Amino acid sequence: MYKILLVDDEKEIRYGLKNYFPWSHLGFEIAHDCENGEKALEYISQNPIDVLLTDIRMPVIDGLGLAKQIHQKHNQIHTVILSGYRDFQYAKEAMKFGVVDYIVKPGKYEEMQEVFSQLKKKLDTCLTVHSTKGTGSYSDNIIHTIKKYVEDHYANISLGDLANLCKMSPNYLSTFFKEKTGTNFSTYLTEIRMEKASQMLNDFNYKTYEISKLVGYSNPKNFTRTFKKYYGITPREYRQTSNHQTEI
Repeated sequence: MYKILLVDDEKEIRYGLKNYFPWSHLGFEIAHDCENGEKALEYISQNPIDVLLTDIRMPVIDGLGLAKQIHQKHNQIHTVILSGYRDFQYAKEAMKFGVVDYIVKPGKYEEMQEVFSQLKKKLDTCLTVHSTKGTGSYSDNIIHTIKKYVEDHYANISLGDLANLCKMSPNYLSTFFKEKTGTNFSTYLTEIRMEKASQMLNDFNYKTYEISKLVGYSNPKNFTRTFKKYYGITPREYRQTSNHQTEI
């Protein structure tokens, strides 16, 4: 079970989250709860945790200040923010301190389940990577992890996401990936996206603009330009060629 520290100044919120959400089904447990950031830091200094689930607006040390300190001193801890609707911009500000996700209060069941299911996958991946650290296959495992993550998240991914996953700085990860594979990360991501796009173009149920979004391009023109640069023909021409070959 991955251990969660729950931090919220509202006792009712803490009670509800502890007792009315099936944490164990997702592989988590609430190890402890407290009402402000100062007490959270005291607990963390003496007890190992995997996840910090914290409100933003709290007395003494608020959630933003707490997330910042965790990011600086305990960057192995994954932070999830609890945010009221009015705090949305505040929650976005916290993202630069390594916050992996945010949940709008009071926290709908489906949203909680989605956030923590994804976090479980990320934690499992980190556990696999770090369990092999120090062995001759460590670099291979890191590269395998990066490639697997890209395969699963190619539509919505950044170098920062992977850096957070592997506990490396974005610059170091980029250099590491190029050194071990001989390919820039951005080039590798484009290769995966183009391969996925070509597969989807063979399925005539997809519109080209839909494929563009599905492989991570919000602007269809950028998608078409990248596709043509990669394959030498436009997505439409690729589809026509594919259709002609099928008829033959």
